[in-house]
Amino acid sequence: MFHKLDEVEAHFQDIEVRLTSPDVVSNQNLFQKLSKEHSSLQPLVQTYREYRKLRSDFVANEALIREDSGELKDMALEENRNLEGELAQLERRLKILLLPKDPNDEKNIMLEIRPAAGGDEAGIFAGDLFKMYTKYAERKGWNVEVMEITPNDVGGYKEIILMIRGDKVYSVLKYESGVHRVQRVPKTETQGRIHTSTVTVAIMPEAEDVEVNIDPNELRIDVFRSSGPGGQSVNTTDSAVRVTHIPTGIVVVCRDEKSQHKNKAKALKVLKTRLLDLKQGEQNAKIAADRLSQVGSGDRSEKIRTYNYPQGRVTDHRIGVTLHQIDSFTAGDIDPMISQLVAYYEAEALKKQTSS
Repeated sequence: MFHKLDEVEAHFQDIEVRLTSPDVVSNQNLFQKLSKEHSSLQPLVQTYREYRKLRSDFVANEALIREDSGELKDMALEENRNLEGELAQLERRLKILLLPKDPNDEKNIMLEIRPAAGGDEAGIFAGDLFKMYTKYAERKGWNVEVMEITPNDVGGYKEIILMIRGDKVYSVLKYESGVHRVQRVPKTETQGRIHTSTVTVAIMPEAEDVEVNIDPNELRIDVFRSSGPGGQSVNTTDSAVRVTHIPTGIVVVCRDEKSQHKNKAKALKVLKTRLLDLKQGEQNAKIAADRLSQVGSGDRSEKIRTYNYPQGRVTDHRIGVTLHQIDSFTAGDIDPMISQLVAYYEAEALKKQTSS
């Protein structure tokens, strides 16, 4: 491991030198590429340098312990006891940082929210999750673009598709995919009974044009007039767009914009992302499965997380963690759960690497 770390540090230093070269500075594409690589390697190199310094202090103390028998020896013994714990933590962190990176981690995402079991209440909860992820994105300084949003007649939604752009969005939100279950008294309930409903969330890395090529002959594009809840007219022109990818049967509808051109562009972006997700699911299920494997059927028994409003708790069933702060959580403060999910899956990856 340490031979590998020495090589990484040498490469990191070479990048630093190249970034000061006039030839590189004048080449913006190369400069940005090297800057991005420098930034990605920095946490590993900094951690290794800290480890090496503490290891040097530890070895120096061992020499003092062998040569001295007085107060200095006692101090060195005490310091090394503390250093042992710090070195163990840093070594574990180094192993995690050396794990193979998910190639999608740097990407923006397409986030899809759909009601599953539970009728009108599921649609209302879909709206709550929409607000939760939007507020979380605002906290992170990310940009949120509504690609498609279809309201129902009771204040909820039939479908919500968002594009979220920012720093390493996929790496942060990729574990949000799955069935989210809510337990509460719905606004539509007149007798105060607690209902259980579910919503599916799919997180997909944004497809870039170089990754997905679509043959225009394989598309069927229909335009129609958009309408709002209850059939009320929203646009007086045929601005809504339905794109069907004939080979896969994937259908995308976009009607949020008043311009047919903009709706078509959004629909094609959604289609490319779904096709990339499908392609990656076929190539490597460990990196990204297709949408169906992410969210299952939406049945209540498939939940990854439960939002229990009467008890004020949010429980993630994959890691067995419960947070008693549902109000702040649904207001966008979801980092306490996400950080524990990331730590859990890092530990699992480390276990697999150690056992292989």
